[in-house]
Amino acid sequence: MKYVVLYNPLSGGGNGKVNAEKVRALVSDAELTFTDVREVKDLASFFASLAPEDAVVLTGGDGTLNHFVNDLGDLEVVNPLYLFAGGSGNDFRTDVAPGDEGLIPLNKYVKDLPIVKVNGMTRRFINGVGYGIDGYCCEEGDRLAKESSKPVNYASIAVKGLLFHYHTTHATVTVDGETHEFDRVWLAPTMKGRYYGGGMMAAPAQDRFDPDGKLTTVVWYGSGKLKTLMAFSSIFQGKHVEHTDMVSVFTGNEITVRFDRPTALQIDGETVSGVTEYQVSSGKAKKAGKKEAETAAV
Repeated sequence: MKYVVLYNPLSGGGNGKVNAEKVRALVSDAELTFTDVREVKDLASFFASLAPEDAVVLTGGDGTLNHFVNDLGDLEVVNPLYLFAGGSGNDFRTDVAPGDEGLIPLNKYVKDLPIVKVNGMTRRFINGVGYGIDGYCCEEGDRLAKESSKPVNYASIAVKGLLFHYHTTHATVTVDGETHEFDRVWLAPTMKGRYYGGGMMAAPAQDRFDPDGKLTTVVWYGSGKLKTLMAFSSIFQGKHVEHTDMVSVFTGNEITVRFDRPTALQIDGETVSGVTEYQVSSGKAKKAGKKEAETAAV
């Protein structure tokens, strides 16, 4: 059996190759080859070149995983597929295998993923779409990373954003055809998993394998700066949803979120700037409707 390690040298603060080498200790009795994932231009051809028993190990963080599932598309992977988490946040690992330093089976997680449409772009996502101050933090973190080699302190960015730099918006949130309006919105993510932002449990009740394919949208709204700051740390334990006076939670398959001014958004940690609206589809509702129509026709 052979293990093919696909690594992203840019992940983990530029330590992607070093982190990938750690896989050797986990499969010391197997043949290993290492390939820069950026050099794999066609995943269909890549998997076709492997024997069915060959295993593939993707090493990197949430951003690497996001690019991989988008390149993968609807391709059915028959080879054993694993993740070795080597990113900065590793929210996917925190969600499905907290604290696991080994190889995390991936095959069942990369299928039937939701899509987000934003600024003329369509992307799959595996963790979540963050919109509001979470997107602002990613945008500001990207800026600081370009200016310095020092690790980015996202907690500091969030606090400064809450107190000084980030300005709330009016939001229109439509979930499966039902529309809600919110003033003074701080964040409005839609989640496939529970975690994003390097350990924030944004959607504590979200099930990746919900039988109806439903996603969770969380809206934090209406609160002032100090009240928001005092409650914000509760999001790391998923306790923020208990603040029902300023947090509303919705589940559905077709979700649209509109802000009244352009704001940064992040998709599995990848920043998109200048966004006024995003649309998310789980795909489940459409598939179910198609199946029911086919059954009725028979």
